[in-house]
Amino acid sequence: MPTHDTAPPTNADFLLAHAAPARIGLAGGSHFIDRSIRKAQRLLTGNATGSAWSHAFLIGEKRSDGHWWVLESDLDLRHKQIRLGAQENRLSKFFDADEWPNLAVLDFGLDETATRTVLTAALDLLADATGYSLREIVGTLLALARPTLRERENLLARENSLYCSAFVQHCYARIGLNFAAGLSIKNTTPHDIAHTALPHRAHYLQRQAGASC
Repeated sequence: MPTHDTAPPTNADFLLAHAAPARIGLAGGSHFIDRSIRKAQRLLTGNATGSAWSHAFLIGEKRSDGHWWVLESDLDLRHKQIRLGAQENRLSKFFDADEWPNLAVLDFGLDETATRTVLTAALDLLADATGYSLREIVGTLLALARPTLRERENLLARENSLYCSAFVQHCYARIGLNFAAGLSIKNTTPHDIAHTALPHRAHYLQRQAGASC
């Protein structure tokens, strides 16, 4: 059963307390794109506010620089150099509470072999320069409107492309874990991961409205 943190720590304290290799991070952002993704998932949550979550990522390892790193597929427009797709970033990317008011860390209790397999899958996507496709997000939104499409391949799927939650599901599929039975990888949303029936422990830090799990 998920456990909820009652005292609201800082984002840094929360993430550093729960970080471990191959755990899944969920974030609900305050930027326009994040708010739009959260609201679009109202068809899954059944309420007008939508989901608490707009982004999913994998926690990697603590490196020699003393920082935890994450592996993710993201649409990063906040820097002078635009990055689209698979990338590595420091966990500190999510330390700003105004930018990321909602956070969660999911622990599926992976052993050393499974952890290595998940992280290797993510690094393979990084090495292959896997892209981030806005087309596929549109395809997922179409599937949300017509649930019978969710089990099929994303209607707008592209080669060598995965958005954030599909990136995480792709890596976990390497160890035989699917967050929603019968759901196509490229139709996986952050809320699907948060709502999975797979056994796990989940820690939440939620400051904005939205369905969490």
